[in-house]
Amino acid sequence: MTAPVLARVVGQARAVRILAASVAAPVHAYLFVGPPGTGKREAAMAFAAALACPDGGCGKCDACRETLAGRHPDVVVVERRGASILTAQAQEVVRMALRTPRAARFQVLILVDFHLVENVAPILLKTIEEPPDTTVILVLAETVPPELVTIASRCVTVAFEPLDDAEVVSALVAGGVDVAAAKTVAEVAGGRLDRARLLAGEEGFLARLERWRTVPSRLDGTGATVVQLAAELVAAASEPVEAVRARQEAEMAELASQAERFGERGIAGKALIEDRHRREQRRVRTDEMRAGLATLAGVYRARLNGSPLPAAMSVALRAVDLVGEAHERLTRNVNDVLLLEWLLLRLDSLA
Repeated sequence: MTAPVLARVVGQARAVRILAASVAAPVHAYLFVGPPGTGKREAAMAFAAALACPDGGCGKCDACRETLAGRHPDVVVVERRGASILTAQAQEVVRMALRTPRAARFQVLILVDFHLVENVAPILLKTIEEPPDTTVILVLAETVPPELVTIASRCVTVAFEPLDDAEVVSALVAGGVDVAAAKTVAEVAGGRLDRARLLAGEEGFLARLERWRTVPSRLDGTGATVVQLAAELVAAASEPVEAVRARQEAEMAELASQAERFGERGIAGKALIEDRHRREQRRVRTDEMRAGLATLAGVYRARLNGSPLPAAMSVALRAVDLVGEAHERLTRNVNDVLLLEWLLLRLDSLA
């Protein structure tokens, strides 16, 4: 039987089965691997709650509630502090792994974004391979790069896949979203529940999609229009960031209130939380750009499939290739405005 706290994980039935079977006797380390937005972090917190709970994850006791709220003393989330995992962080994980649990059977270390482990993997290997019997390590990664292969071989791998549209719709409807709106959001969320929830709470995403769809018809052969369009699209990509920022501000306010209630001088780990917030904002903005480029590519693919004329098909095919190249360049942290101006100028020249 699946523990109630694990039943909160949306989709990922195979992953949940593995974790549910592990609650009674967990191994030393697990690798949660899969694309962003597929529920790895939520599943890790739920599994940690099940390990902290005297009843194996009831979802109602203080241990479950404190873990899910990020306040349990024996559950530690390690966030990266830079572009990759730093040596100091790896050494900190080694020290933390040696600690004795204060309130639960196990202490659980949740290591986030460890596909960016790079050169510090050897520092962590021995600890992840043979931690103390009372420590369980959950390594979260989007992929398994060469630097992570050896560590991965010491873990039980728990794979996470993009959700299908039906799972996304079901989760959104359960959260109070209208069915029609949920279906529309699911179509553009790319199997990512975090993005689907963000878009479902935002009124402007349909207008943003339409802005990308009309790009080809607005190109008129002038550089001024290219500059204007690029600026509009980049500004639009920043719109959902405001919703994220508002949620983050509410989170910080709640943490400040908790600190005051417990007589603490400030928010514990405030700098790390702020760093995580900045990364989340950048990720949301990049996701919006990627979704826009995918929408634009879809317009040209429709032209490719809908035209019997070889010349028109050639133009559409070249346009799809250019959008794909822009999408690839986006992964290299280029300037968004310059990237779009580069793309739109080339698309305009195809007309």
